[in-house]
Amino acid sequence: MAKGFSILAAAALTLAAALPAQADKLDDIIASGTLRCAVVLDFPPMGSRDANNEPIGFDVDYCNDLAKALGVKAEIVETPFPDRIPALVSGRVDVGVASTSDTLERAKTAGFTIPYFAFKNVVLTKEGLGIKDYDSLKGKKTGSVSGTFEAIALENDVKKWGDGTTFRGYQSQADVFLALSQGQIDATVVTSTVAAAIVKDGKYKGLMMGGDAPYDIDYVALIALRNEQGLINYLNLFVNQQVRTGRYKALYDKWIGLGEAPDLTVHGVYR
Repeated sequence: MAKGFSILAAAALTLAAALPAQADKLDDIIASGTLRCAVVLDFPPMGSRDANNEPIGFDVDYCNDLAKALGVKAEIVETPFPDRIPALVSGRVDVGVASTSDTLERAKTAGFTIPYFAFKNVVLTKEGLGIKDYDSLKGKKTGSVSGTFEAIALENDVKKWGDGTTFRGYQSQADVFLALSQGQIDATVVTSTVAAAIVKDGKYKGLMMGGDAPYDIDYVALIALRNEQGLINYLNLFVNQQVRTGRYKALYDKWIGLGEAPDLTVHGVYR
C-alpha cells in the first residue's frame, strides 16, 4: 500500500513539474510595470479633467495609490459608465476604479472587492420647476446614466408612478447635465458628491439640489476579472490599508470635504 502511494505521489509530482507555471493577473501587472485603471472622467469629484486635460479626482488618486503600492506606473483609461465591465472583460484594463456599485447581477460577470467608497443619492433639478423633494418627481421628465445604481432605482420608481412621469437613459453624466440644463428633462438623481460639485462649478446654470433620494446606501467596489482571486485578494487588502492608514479620509477631505468620510462598514456583515 505504502509503495503504491509513493509511486502515485512521484507520478503526480512529475506531472506537476511538466506543466507550465500559470501566472495570474497580479503577476502580469507587476511584470508589465503598468496598472491600467478604468476610471470615469465625467463624474466629478471622483473623476474629471483639469484645465490641462489631465485626469484628476478621488478615483484617479486611488488608482495612483494602488499602482504605487504595486511598484508600477498607473495608466488612467477613460471609461464611460456603461463600458466599465466590458473594458475589463475585453482586456483593455486591469482593474476598475470607477465607482462601480456592487450588485449581484454585475458579480455574475466581474469580481468585486469590499467597498472602497459609499454614496448617498440626491435629486438634481433646475431652479423654478418646483421640485423640492423626491416625491416632486411624479409627473416630471427624468433621466440618468443607463445602467447605474441610481438610474435603475429611478426608472423602477417611474414605472410605478405612471401619471405622465417619464425616464430617459443617457450614455454619460455630461449628457444628463446638458439635457437638464436645456430642459430636455426636469430632474435626475445623482450622488450627493456629484451634485455638490456640479452646482458649485456653475458650468450648467440654474441647477440646484432637490432633496435626498430614498435609496439604499450605494456601496461601490474595485472590480477585476471574477476568476482572478489573487488580484481580488490583494485589492481587498489594499482597500483595508487605505482606511487603516488614514489615506481614505485624506482623499475624501481633498476631493469631497462634505462632513465625515462615509462609513464603509455594513452593520452585521463586516467592520
